[in-house]
Amino acid sequence: MITLPGLAAAGRGARHAFFTREGGISDGVFQSLNCGFGSGDEIGRVARNRAIAMDRFGAAADRLLTCRQVHGIDVVIAERSWRREEAPAADAMVSRIPGLVLGVLTADCAPVLLHDPVARIVAAAHAGWRGALHGVVEATIGQMETLGAQRNRIHAGIGPCIGRASYEVGPEFPGPILARNPAAHAYFDPARRAGHFLFDLSGYVEHRLRGAGVAMVQCVPADTVTGEERFFSYRRACLRGEPGYGRALSAIVLDS
Repeated sequence: MITLPGLAAAGRGARHAFFTREGGISDGVFQSLNCGFGSGDEIGRVARNRAIAMDRFGAAADRLLTCRQVHGIDVVIAERSWRREEAPAADAMVSRIPGLVLGVLTADCAPVLLHDPVARIVAAAHAGWRGALHGVVEATIGQMETLGAQRNRIHAGIGPCIGRASYEVGPEFPGPILARNPAAHAYFDPARRAGHFLFDLSGYVEHRLRGAGVAMVQCVPADTVTGEERFFSYRRACLRGEPGYGRALSAIVLDS
């Protein structure tokens, strides 16, 4: 597990973790701690991996909640546990219920964990470029506020995601982002191929969080594409023509 010192220190009353791909029971392209039911891995193995992760996290497996992520901005207020078949289509969750573990599944997208330690409200968001562009971070903070959070008290952590040097995008990519915020040019570098760019997803998500007025943002310095031993990666799997890829779990929970 990876934790962020700033989020941990500022977020007393909550625990968080960004899990790596290590320590599970899956094999092949899913080796080994694949926690994504939608990955194509055997359901029983995924369930066991999630239980292993929760055991390390100090929580019961049936208290872990994840959504059917769709690269959108819908946010669910979690008030109870749900079964896998009941998982809502959403990309973020907010809760003030102690013991409910909010989980995000990623394989290059940015997992974002948030906590208001005064209002005792936590959130977890899945931020790919589409979600970040359209406002999943801001929507999540907005839902936290409906429960009593204040954005100037919220502490945020961005987990492992695709790194700038690995995220080459085509000439059509910067347009929608720069149209919304011209200052976002700072998150693009020219790539070797003419007209292509390297995009800093983590930096852009951090930019959106800071723009939303949160108290603190800290990032895990990692690149899921190049860190093969520790991280799953959709882009790496595509470049290699592999038949599938695992999903890493990031989680946050309010202590009782």
